Amino acid sequence: MDIIQVLAFALVAVVLLGILREQRPDIAVGLSAAAVACIFLLLVGRVAAVVSVIRDLASSAGVNEVYLSTVLKIVGVAYVAQFGAEVCRDAREAAIAAKVEFAGKVLILILAVPIIQAILETVVGMLS
Repeated sequence: MDIIQVLAFALVAVVLLGILREQRPDIAVGLSAAAVACIFLLLVGRVAAVVSVIRDLASSAGVNEVYLSTVLKIVGVAYVAQFGAEVCRDAREAAIAAKVEFAGKVLILILAVPIIQAILETVVGMLS
């Protein structure tokens, strides 16, 4: 699925949502979330292919799998948090969206601790 197909799907959803929001705003929120989820699911296969290529490159470069896995988890958390926050904003829940983004940032920080620790240990080892 290329960007033209994603855009066509999104435009159809936007037109339907524009009509539906006036008459049934409660259903419009669900349709909006479903449309976003469909686009997300359509791209999962492409993302999996990219992750596979990155893993192969990291393996051939000798990058520790733990670090690569952590970085990929961080990227995943960032994407999912952004997705969740946007769904909340579509539902006109900006406060909840902000908390979802904050939770994503906290989880990213937690996931990054082992990498930060390894970098600091390397720096300290170089200075000793």
